[in-house]
Amino acid sequence: MTYLIVVGVDGSDGGRRALRWAVGEAAERNGTVQAVTAWRWDGLDGGAMVAPNPIEEEERATALLAREIGEVTRGTSATPVSAEVVEGRPADVLTAAARGADLLVLGSHGHGRLRHTVLGSVSEECVRKATCPVVVIPVPVSAPSGPAVPAVPA
Repeated sequence: MTYLIVVGVDGSDGGRRALRWAVGEAAERNGTVQAVTAWRWDGLDGGAMVAPNPIEEEERATALLAREIGEVTRGTSATPVSAEVVEGRPADVLTAAARGADLLVLGSHGHGRLRHTVLGSVSEECVRKATCPVVVIPVPVSAPSGPAVPAVPA
């Protein structure tokens, strides 16, 4: 039996970090990765890249997932990574894909403040709904600039 890691990929830095982590974890466990991109043609992203119809939106999602997998796996070990593009709400798509998985991996931040404000956090919803353990890869914390000790006036 193979260890299966499902990972949500949305083209964001968080999704890329999640995919990178999932590929590394699968390599350590001799497992496989199923990279999943959910797409919807609802116009809520608010970005300039809204597709004019559902067919083009699905094509855009398919190209995005292929590009992300290619970037993360280029020059790495031969960990198997399959791609799945599914129409639907991201949390529903990801938790459904992870039903038979050993692990669901997500980035802590994806696209769109409007989508987050209106629909909530995908990772928060997945943590509540998933039937397997969920790993949420955090945003890297940058080192504070300036002195580590507050300056004391003389």
